[in-house]
Amino acid sequence: MTDIEIPFEKDRHAHYRFFEILPGLLSWLLLLAPVFLSLINVTFAVIFILAYLLIYFVRSVGFSVDGLKGYRYMKKHLKEDWSSLLKDVEKRYIDPEDLSKRAKWHIRNIQRLDSSPNKFKPSDLIHAVIIATVNESRDILEPTIKSIIDGKQDNKKLILVIAYEGRAGEEPEKRVLTLINEYKDHFLDAFAVKHPPNLPGEIIGKGSNITCAGRKLKQYLSEKRIDPKNVIVTTLDADNRPDKHYFQAVSYAFCIVPDPIRASFQPLAMFTNNIWEASTMMRVIATSNTVFYIVNTTRPHRVRNFSAHAQSMQALIEMDFWSTRTVVEDGHHFWRSYFHFDGKYQVYPLSVPVYQDAVLADGYFRTIKAQYIQLRRWTYGASDVAYVADKGFFHKNSVPRLDLLSKFLNLLEGHVNWAAGTILVFGAAFIPPLISPQSFAANEIPLIVSRIQKIGLIGLLATVYVCLVTLPPRPKHVRRHRSVLMVLQWVLAPVTSVAFGSLAAINSQTRLIFKRYLNKFDITEKVVVQKDTPDLSSNKANIS
Repeated sequence: MTDIEIPFEKDRHAHYRFFEILPGLLSWLLLLAPVFLSLINVTFAVIFILAYLLIYFVRSVGFSVDGLKGYRYMKKHLKEDWSSLLKDVEKRYIDPEDLSKRAKWHIRNIQRLDSSPNKFKPSDLIHAVIIATVNESRDILEPTIKSIIDGKQDNKKLILVIAYEGRAGEEPEKRVLTLINEYKDHFLDAFAVKHPPNLPGEIIGKGSNITCAGRKLKQYLSEKRIDPKNVIVTTLDADNRPDKHYFQAVSYAFCIVPDPIRASFQPLAMFTNNIWEASTMMRVIATSNTVFYIVNTTRPHRVRNFSAHAQSMQALIEMDFWSTRTVVEDGHHFWRSYFHFDGKYQVYPLSVPVYQDAVLADGYFRTIKAQYIQLRRWTYGASDVAYVADKGFFHKNSVPRLDLLSKFLNLLEGHVNWAAGTILVFGAAFIPPLISPQSFAANEIPLIVSRIQKIGLIGLLATVYVCLVTLPPRPKHVRRHRSVLMVLQWVLAPVTSVAFGSLAAINSQTRLIFKRYLNKFDITEKVVVQKDTPDLSSNKANIS
């Protein structure tokens, strides 16, 4: 097992700096390639642009198909009788009269249990939920707690922990303690954990907060003589509201997979809590993100930890919980777990949602700023490229080489494409005719690209369909014309992809080139719309 901590800046050697620079270097080279190639030989530029566009087109078709497939999975899983499925898992047997009622995938899972080393039963399990908060209002925190209570699980086998920041002051602390006192009787137990400010070796971020709470939970379990192997920990942001089937689905997966200690369970992130109140561009971004995570449920090999996720308490104790040295503790936690378990680690996607907020701040321009800051933080996951290269290739470990190389290249390609892909698709074709206006090939490339993009609209229609059918019902206080805007808003998709996705990724990667590290978690400002009035109740959310 290799050391899994992110090295401090002073301990980052030349090879580490090289891989910190690499994503940004490749992104900038890719963005400038049409210019350089047009100056050298315009034919090379045309071939490059067409090749890139065709690859992008094929992948977008696959994305659309998987989006429809993922939506179908979600729809089926939300209709499942998870209580009955868990009873089958408990018995490791399906009564013959129930066979016709059970899905084929469930029957196969029960059959595999006979040869599986996993001996956990649903009745053995206890859930612990850590809700991370800074200074979110009661209007955000309370619905999250209520959504947990309203779930189909046995709440007397669930521990609620609210992790709050001491640096936020007395008012948030009072609010958290009040909520704990009001709702603790609904759970096996409930308590709040105050994260002290300015601890050595920590940056200001969610990872530090929930790690502090995790260590307190470890102490609590020891005092109560509860085996951590039987405890599944779910981390939630303040605005995360689990579906009523979420904890049952996690229990099911935990008891079915071969090695649940070396695994984590990733629910489907859906940014729909306040989607009807969000502004147009934020709705496009939120619904696009929802479709992205729906697609990921069909691609287990590409799934990584994001935002809300669940993992064995035993595994968290072994790893000393989450990283306290990064602002992207969720995505980084995959790599932390991967190296801790020498590559024998799997993230299992769940088609059961945890509902989250779209970005909505107090004022349109503040909303735009908040959205950009949020995406800059997400794209800062490019910092994991250096971490993975360092731990995987420059430290002794037992991780399978081919698996490591494949995951590393996927990570690198994903971040480079995040920065450069959309800009190249929508802008690269105009560069050759600007530089070589007399060239026939240069003048034809925009027309060819335009035709390919029109065909690509078919894929966009599939995406729009998935977004529309996953919307919650329109609230009564929202005017009907917004239903039409939910369709028309997609003309802004190229704008939001470039302005928020690509530019945020370029910002993050360029920061890494020049060692301008994000060493502070910039919280995302959000507001709650008061249903009876158009007023906004201002809050700042921890993360989404």
